[in-house]
Order: sequence, then C-alpha cells, then structure tokens
Amino acid sequence: MARPLRIEYEGAVYHVTARGNERKAIYKDEADRTIFLDTLHKVNKRYNLLCHAYCLMNNHYHLIIETPEGNLSKGMRQLNGVFTNLFNKKHKRVGHIFQGRYKAILIQKESHLVEVCRYTVLNPVRAKIVQKPEEWKWSSYQATLGKEKSHKCLNRDWILGQFAQRRKTAEKKYGEFVIAGIGNNGIWKKVKGQSLLGDDDFVDTLIKYVKGYEEIEEIPKVQRYMSRPSLNELFKDEKLNNKEYRNKQIVKAVYEYGFSQKEVADHLGKHYTTISTIISKTLKLKT
Repeated sequence: MARPLRIEYEGAVYHVTARGNERKAIYKDEADRTIFLDTLHKVNKRYNLLCHAYCLMNNHYHLIIETPEGNLSKGMRQLNGVFTNLFNKKHKRVGHIFQGRYKAILIQKESHLVEVCRYTVLNPVRAKIVQKPEEWKWSSYQATLGKEKSHKCLNRDWILGQFAQRRKTAEKKYGEFVIAGIGNNGIWKKVKGQSLLGDDDFVDTLIKYVKGYEEIEEIPKVQRYMSRPSLNELFKDEKLNNKEYRNKQIVKAVYEYGFSQKEVADHLGKHYTTISTIISKTLKLKT
C-alpha cells in the first residue's frame, strides 16, 4: 500500500504519534520524559508550533500539534532527531529510537479537536496502566485541569476556551468531559484515507492529497489571490473598534482571501491563538 502523503498547510492540526524501534521503550526514566518535553518546548518556539495536549507512554507518545506556518515535517524531524541524540548520549548508546516515520492524522479543528485531545490524555486508562487519567503523571491532563503547573511546551488556552470563558469553570467542565469519555474508543473509526478526521466537507476537500497522487493540479496561491485586498484595506482603522466587524473581517481574510492566521495575527498585533479562537467562535455563531 502506498504511504499516505503528508498534508501540510497553515493552521493545520494533527494527532501525532511515534513508536519505539522494535516496540522498545523510548524513555528509560523520568528524566528522559522531562528531556523530551523540554525538547518539544524548544521545537515549538523555533517552528512556531502549538501543543494542545500530550501523553508520553512507555514505548510511544501522542501529541496534538497545531502548525500556524504549515511546517509539521520540519518540526517533527527536529523533535525526534534532537531527542534521539540526547537519549543516546545520556545512555551511551547508538542507533535509532523510533520505528520509522512518525504518524500524523490531520484533524478538523472545529469539529473533532476537543475529542482527540480527550482521547490523548485517556491513553493510560485505555491501556489499563492506571484507573484514572490523573494518576498518569506524563500527560497534559492535570495541567489542563489546573491541578498542576503547566509545562512550557503546552498551550491550554484553546481547549479551555471551548468549555467556558471563566478559567475555573472551563477547567471543571474539561475534567468532566474527559471522565465522560472513559470507555469510548470509537473515534478512529471515523478516520478517512488513513490520514483525515473531520466532517464530510473537510474530508472531501483534502482526500485527493492522501491517495498517493504524484501530480496535483493547483493554481499557486500568489496567482489565486492576485486581486485580493490588502490587510490594511480589510482592517480599516476607523472600524476596528467594532468587535463584530473586526471578527467578520478576520474570517473573511482567512477563508475568502487566503491570508494565514499568523499573517492576520501579526497585522492586528495579536497572538495566533487569539485569532484562531475568534475564527472558531465566529463560525459557530454563523451556523
């Protein structure tokens, strides 16, 4: 079977896993896990990645990664490569740690990301290593729940923003949502083309990229948007105080005129995650 093509674009979100070579452990002690998370933090900073959830098992890991700049492959090569070097040096060994390439499933953020984040932190429960997710130290569950200090590699703003505006309320509802998911293992039955998880429209738009095609006819972005207005024109100063207008213009800039969320964020002087949240909430209001 042909290996699925990587799909990378600005703002894409993935469930990423990598397993140990010959199913062997990729962490020998707690220090190795700390080194991995520290490495992930550095990679996030270098490649402008966002990690919404993680779970470090014994012989594999799960990460939920968002790529504002559409550069997952670069980030993952750096993460696995640097960690391998550090692991080998620490344990005085040589050779591969990971079994081949990482696996990445592209997720539709608005419809499925919260569910996949829940799946990620429930892995130790599903594997029967622990009975409750809070008993596993090496996932993002306790930090997202507000029960322990968050590692620098984790960004919990988006996921908590899906439950409530008040932080404490959001943390409580997030915890209830995760616990309610224990025993529900059917999420991956919805994956299409080995690599896509989302609503039918989302999958139909991207399915051609994962069928092994070597040539895909596509008009370059620079040509498709030659006549588009500038960001200055889309965000006229005199109207920016109107929050509803600004939010609609943000959605239009990204979905109608092809600007990346990062470009819009930089233009408005806001963080990428803020723009992502605005888009998600505005689109919900429309439906």
